Amino acid sequence: MALEKFTYDNKLAKNFAVITIVWAIVAFLVGLIAAFELLYPSVNLGLEYLTFGRLRPLHTNAAIFAFVGNGIFTAVYYSMPRLLKTPMWSKLLGQINFWGWQLIIVLAAITLPMGLTSGKEYAELQWPIDILIALIWVAFGINMIMTMVKRRTKHIYVAIWFYIATFVTVAVLHIFNSFELPYSFFGSYSVFHGAQDAMVQWWYGHNAVAFFLTTPMLGLMYYFIPKVSNRPIYSYKLSIIHFWTLIFLYIWAGPHHLLYQAIPDWAQAVGIVMSIALLAPSWGGMINGLLTLRGAWDKVREDPVLKLFVVGVTAYGMSTFEGPLLSLKTVNAISHFTDWTIAHVHIGTLGWNGMMIFGMLYWLFPKFYGVKLYSRSLANTHFWLATLGMLFFAIPLYFAGFTQALMWKQFTAEGYLKYPNFLETYIQIRPMHMLRAVGGTLYLTGALIAVYNLFKTANAGKFIRFQDAEAENEVKHVEHHKGWLNHRKIEGKPVTFTIWALIVIMIGGLVEFVPMFIGPFNNHPELTINVKPYTPLELAGRDIYIKEGCFNCHSQMIRPFRSEVERYGEYSKTGEFVYNHPFQWGSRRTGPDLAREGLPFDKGGKLKKPDAWHYEHMINPQKTNIQSIMPPYPWLATKDIDMDIIPAKIRAMQTLGVPYPEGYDQKAVADLQKQAHGIAEGLRKSGIEVEDQKEIIAMIAYLQRLGTDIAN
Repeated sequence: MALEKFTYDNKLAKNFAVITIVWAIVAFLVGLIAAFELLYPSVNLGLEYLTFGRLRPLHTNAAIFAFVGNGIFTAVYYSMPRLLKTPMWSKLLGQINFWGWQLIIVLAAITLPMGLTSGKEYAELQWPIDILIALIWVAFGINMIMTMVKRRTKHIYVAIWFYIATFVTVAVLHIFNSFELPYSFFGSYSVFHGAQDAMVQWWYGHNAVAFFLTTPMLGLMYYFIPKVSNRPIYSYKLSIIHFWTLIFLYIWAGPHHLLYQAIPDWAQAVGIVMSIALLAPSWGGMINGLLTLRGAWDKVREDPVLKLFVVGVTAYGMSTFEGPLLSLKTVNAISHFTDWTIAHVHIGTLGWNGMMIFGMLYWLFPKFYGVKLYSRSLANTHFWLATLGMLFFAIPLYFAGFTQALMWKQFTAEGYLKYPNFLETYIQIRPMHMLRAVGGTLYLTGALIAVYNLFKTANAGKFIRFQDAEAENEVKHVEHHKGWLNHRKIEGKPVTFTIWALIVIMIGGLVEFVPMFIGPFNNHPELTINVKPYTPLELAGRDIYIKEGCFNCHSQMIRPFRSEVERYGEYSKTGEFVYNHPFQWGSRRTGPDLAREGLPFDKGGKLKKPDAWHYEHMINPQKTNIQSIMPPYPWLATKDIDMDIIPAKIRAMQTLGVPYPEGYDQKAVADLQKQAHGIAEGLRKSGIEVEDQKEIIAMIAYLQRLGTDIAN
């Protein structure tokens, strides 16, 4: 059989590799600054753009979509042509993918510190950027699928299965979770409300971890570990089981983020069952990766690339053991809203994603530049700094999480909360947060060493853009495998394979979400009698609350535990959130829950935080409590409420089903001004000089509204 000649073009993979390193440093640095802000609020230098509430989503987006995202594209654009024995189908689509993705990241880096956010975790970017993400992702997918169509190999290797699953699932997740109604060029409301929005968001949020931070990394593992170790993958059959069970089960697990919260019990139960079942395919993948290195452990001890891979795959195994553990209700009752979850997430990000990507980069750069790695010693130093940094980061946070949960739930012998002041918890865990900052510093230092090492490697050689290759065109002589269940047959049809992957991941989503849109959880007829829409001033305040990123530290979801009811008030009901677009239940309590902030905090119903307290707390939190770690928000007292946008917001809410009277958009500003004047006048009588139209007035109105519907 004649050999066909062709050429690999390394430019795109190299460009993605270089920019991966750049964004890694940015992501780690922003995360480290945010960690220090939890120790010393003044780290933000008094700038609104650098507060924890605005930096935290910038850090998560930079880590997920900039660092890991570009690492994914590096792996795909390098490995796919070599696995399929053909260049990528379109250089133009590749360039669109590269420059479009960097544009998205730059827009995120500009808009998130400005407070332009949708308020949904890991999906904070506003609607114009969401559309751009969808377009760039489709360009990436078309290029990938068409490359498979023009391949020279009979079958599609396992790494590409995971790339396919990544493409189709992320497309579905992103598009569905991004259904939002714009009211301005950079403002929108989620079309889903309350419990619906929570279900959709954590279907997206959990599976962003599954199909953006896991499946493409598994593709990287299945290609680079055999390549670097020069050993075949341990088990092809295990690969098949690993792939199909993983993508089928993962999509169901989102509700385990909402245990004991205001979603249906059946949805919680399904999320738990599927999460436990995930342990089997996840550990199947870990075993497949580690056992590929059987007989090569001497090489592992000497090669920093394989060391990084081994720790990365081990971290994957630990994270995917811990995930099912955290989905058990008894464990979740302890872990949720605490730093335990933060530790868990970072074992995956710093351990699994970080180690695998840096291992890949250390192997690729010598290939790109035709030289040996500049310094194996520096690479080993990076390995140990990264490993120790990850452990110094995570282990103290595990102890912090246990401490938080135990202190929140502890009662005295007389039946009172032993630690009624939420801040007592933080004082106790502050040393753990200091160690977390040490761990982050070590991890960042290791990454900076990697930058130097890779730069010196590139500088020592000359970039090899084109590599000639030749291979038989096996597609012209494909065997026709009998039986529709024959996996080799499916592998030989990339479009069919993609469709089957789409069907498999859609099953769980449809089963879980259809009932949320056709039953009582769609309109809450029996639960919303006393629930009233936000006034225009309260709605403006809620949007300011979201802009400042308050949801990153405060939850608005009281679970039905004695400790939470005693501390915060009546547990949260589903119908309370029917007019919330988006929901604000939160995922972590750096500060206390605010679900009942507007209600009296004493048993007799007489003592309520006055407007003046909220004003002082926002302008100078340390004045109300010297040990507070909340940053001040003085700009709220100087910035005016955007009155011009209020009618558009009211119309958007009406479109989403919020029952404002017909034509109310024309009267909304007058109502806002009337309510604002009442609050401002009360503050002036308390000795606080403030103008009616300032943002602080709207924020106070929103905070004083929280939880009051249940009292009506």
